[in-house]
Amino acid sequence: MKHHTMLIIASLLSILLLTFHFTDDILREGGMAVRGATNLITLPILFVWLYGTLVLAERRSGYIIMLVGGLFGLAMPVLHMVQAKTVVANEIARPRGDYFFVWTLLALGVTGLFSFILSVRGLRSRQWGQPR
Repeated sequence: MKHHTMLIIASLLSILLLTFHFTDDILREGGMAVRGATNLITLPILFVWLYGTLVLAERRSGYIIMLVGGLFGLAMPVLHMVQAKTVVANEIARPRGDYFFVWTLLALGVTGLFSFILSVRGLRSRQWGQPR
């Protein structure tokens, strides 16, 4: 499979997993996400990431957007694991869909890291500004 195709697939998977994650975060009581209209900030972020993945995929700006998106996806499990240290262990261990939540975090971290690495490789290997 081509490097470029793998990057698009990994970025799209990260976007999908991030929507699952944000949905679960919003629905959880006392989760990290703030309830209310503040959650709508995710719409333009996800739109720019999706636009960069599908429309700007061959351009430098698309690679940069996917690189930042990959970092964003990679940051989610890190932020939640650091935050989990401050929450009481019994609060975390309650069975209320936590398996899917944790699986989504881990999968998001892996696809985010993969997207980040592929974006860096794409940015380094291309000769920008020269005709193809």
